[in-house]
Amino acid sequence: MKVQVRGKNGFEVTDAIEAYAGDKLIKVERYFKEELDAFVVCKIYKDHHKVEVTIPTKYYTMRAEVSNDDMYAAIDLAIDKLESQIRKNKTKITRSLQKKDGVSELFIDNLDLEALERELIAPVKKKSIVLDHMSIDEAITAMEMLGHDFFIFKDEKTDKVNITYLRNDGKYGVIETE
Repeated sequence: MKVQVRGKNGFEVTDAIEAYAGDKLIKVERYFKEELDAFVVCKIYKDHHKVEVTIPTKYYTMRAEVSNDDMYAAIDLAIDKLESQIRKNKTKITRSLQKKDGVSELFIDNLDLEALERELIAPVKKKSIVLDHMSIDEAITAMEMLGHDFFIFKDEKTDKVNITYLRNDGKYGVIETE
């Protein structure tokens, strides 16, 4: 896995932090067949540290963001969060997206799971996305992999833009556009 570690808000990345993040990301790397890139952003605030880990793949982007008093602990927690997301969604991804070429080849088959941004100065953060055609189940999976509480997608049946979101009661909702 190729790991890039950056510091923000005045945090200077040391060789020790970079090596620590790389060593910890080996836990995540074992789930995949191909070599992936991982982007780690370490931020420092007055009362806590924040670590953001993003791993883009061809089909999904996995992301975890954790705050803690200690930078090393924040790295540990972010990697654990990513690993939990992968274990939770691995089977769902490979089953529901088998019709898309290459998804089933993303994860290692015989892995025993049990054994084992950029900031803007402007007040409004803008992001550009490409809407993929997918089912509601696929959109929910993509939303969970990102760690977000909503996801915008193009419905594969109606070809209309829809939004899936996590409700306050823990269930999912879908907003369909006209």
